[in-house]
Amino acid sequence: MKRPLIGVTIGTDSGRATHFALRHDYVRAVEAAGGLPVVLAPGRPEDAEELLGRVEGLLLSGGEDVDPTLYGETAHETVTDVAHDRDVFELALCREALRRDLPTLAICRGQQALNVATGGTLVQDIPSSVAGAADHDPERERWELTHEVRLLPGSRLRQVLGEDRVAVNSFHHQAVKDLGQGLVASAWSVDDGVIEGIEAPACRFVVGVQWHPESFWDRRPGFQNVFEGLVSAARGGGR
Repeated sequence: MKRPLIGVTIGTDSGRATHFALRHDYVRAVEAAGGLPVVLAPGRPEDAEELLGRVEGLLLSGGEDVDPTLYGETAHETVTDVAHDRDVFELALCREALRRDLPTLAICRGQQALNVATGGTLVQDIPSSVAGAADHDPERERWELTHEVRLLPGSRLRQVLGEDRVAVNSFHHQAVKDLGQGLVASAWSVDDGVIEGIEAPACRFVVGVQWHPESFWDRRPGFQNVFEGLVSAARGGGR
């Protein structure tokens, strides 16, 4: 069976602005799910239509904070690592993917970009903005579990993971605040209620998660279900 082509976004190397960077786990997770990954380097927003016309699915990877000016806010003092060119490119990808009903999986920063692309806003800094906030960016290995999330009954995320609650890893200080148009929250941190998953119910497969399931591709098979869901939808699988 022909493997569907999955476009994977890539960020910049924070230590070398002239270099791109992507953790290999994103690529391996797509491959393990039966997809054929291809990297989509930040480019011109007007190229989004042509680029997405050549892939069957989209994976929005993690990385830098999304520029707060893109959702009408002044940057909090903790927002020091942004890549505006990447932001405007990926927001264009999100909007084009939704227009096409292209199967999309958005991870961590990717979930935040998806929310901003649809008119939503972000919590710029969880520790200073959420009362009683848990530690969402602990010093842990990528594959270590940090806290639990509860999943919305009947949601696509609940369907693909097959659980009401799951323990996840966590490496972020920002999160979804006001939801974008057409999106619903589908997962929340058990400890503090921070939104951990979003999706677009009207689409074939548009799912965002705040944690990093790609880090478990060779360790915890259950998290591969989100990548298999993306690949299945990219092959033309049902809703």
